Amino acid sequence: MATATNRRVSYFYNPDVGNFHYGPGHPMKPHRLSVTHSLVMNYGLHKKMKIYRPYKASAQDMLRFHSEEYIDFLQKVTPQNIQCNTVGYTKYLSHFSVGEDCPVFDGLFEFCAMYTGASLEGAQKLNHNHSDICINWSGGLHHAKKFEASGFCYVNDIVIGILELLKYNPRVLYIDIDVHHGDGVQEAFYLTDRVMTVSFHKYGNYFFPGTGDMYEIGAESGRYYSVNVPLKEGIDDHSYFQVFKPIISAVMDFYRPTAIVLQCGADSLAGDRLGCFSLSTRGHGECVKFVKELNVPTLVVGGGGYTLRNVARCWTHETSLLVDENISNDLPMSEYLEFFAPDFTLHPDVNSRQENANSKQYLELIVKHVYENLKMCQHSPSVQMVQIPPDSIDMEEVRVKEESDPDVRISQAEDDKMVEPKNEFYSGDADQDKGDTAES
Repeated sequence: MATATNRRVSYFYNPDVGNFHYGPGHPMKPHRLSVTHSLVMNYGLHKKMKIYRPYKASAQDMLRFHSEEYIDFLQKVTPQNIQCNTVGYTKYLSHFSVGEDCPVFDGLFEFCAMYTGASLEGAQKLNHNHSDICINWSGGLHHAKKFEASGFCYVNDIVIGILELLKYNPRVLYIDIDVHHGDGVQEAFYLTDRVMTVSFHKYGNYFFPGTGDMYEIGAESGRYYSVNVPLKEGIDDHSYFQVFKPIISAVMDFYRPTAIVLQCGADSLAGDRLGCFSLSTRGHGECVKFVKELNVPTLVVGGGGYTLRNVARCWTHETSLLVDENISNDLPMSEYLEFFAPDFTLHPDVNSRQENANSKQYLELIVKHVYENLKMCQHSPSVQMVQIPPDSIDMEEVRVKEESDPDVRISQAEDDKMVEPKNEFYSGDADQDKGDTAES
């Protein structure tokens, strides 16, 4: 096993994923992925990891979690056929919760295929010990449900990635530090002990999605395997880590996962357009660093984040932590440098608009409650798998395709700082976020 300071990191990025647009005024901006990638490259972080143009998920891959009717709708619906209603798609909009928060936009299914494929490929790399950490900032769309879209999320790449990990891992731990509750992932695994879901989020006052009370603990075989940490507005770095470290430490002691999926929603940062927490990029990153140091194979995905410049700062900083590279607080030259005016720094000062409503006593109460529930997990599941299901993607077939079609791999020529892509390729996944009226 690789040491915590010398772990093999794979990074998945499709140059087209940042070109999709949810529509005028919509808080979800896929362009944040292009800005993040530009910072990652210009800081030279690509030299410390392998970069892949990820596999695109097929409808069949998505059907591992979602319903056939729903995925068929996502494949066929367009802004044009909704407007004309020539094929009757408008009647399905409310049925699948598509429309306002989750609009139909050009290339919708292609976007889902990109972010979901990257998570799926990351899970396969972990399964086959080809990597220790896999990063897919385009993923993390944790609100999507089996039959419907929710909270800017259409296909739940996290669930699909976890299902892939479960082929080889008896216990998978899901950790969510988005400001919104990871409801879609919790719901998918609520009845099983094969996956423990741990979500740290704002709860109360009708904050989206309205779930995530500390008393939601799972049911049937999954009783005590859903862990919720409901927080109040304004929580700062110190208070957040006061609950994060002891809870994750206790979860590791009781559950002993063999793989981890970490959702890094950046809407928990101070000043987020839809969030209400007061974390700094450093504080958010401390959680990522703590999980990395657990030295368990980990899939790292994005999620929410609606103040674009801060999302890019946060995920760039966390990429540097995952590859153990110290980078300057002064941002490097890039085509997006003007986004970061007037300070042009990686770690801007936190000017919180929220008072911290989380008392020390309240946080201690939550930690105690979680610990008491974890003690009820009498034993971690021990699943004997007689036969491992086949991989979603035939890796040999993809290698052959890569050799015959160089465009399948990321074009390193687009940036002469980018490393020459390695002759490796396997398969991938993704998720995102929402809020009260349009919260993500």
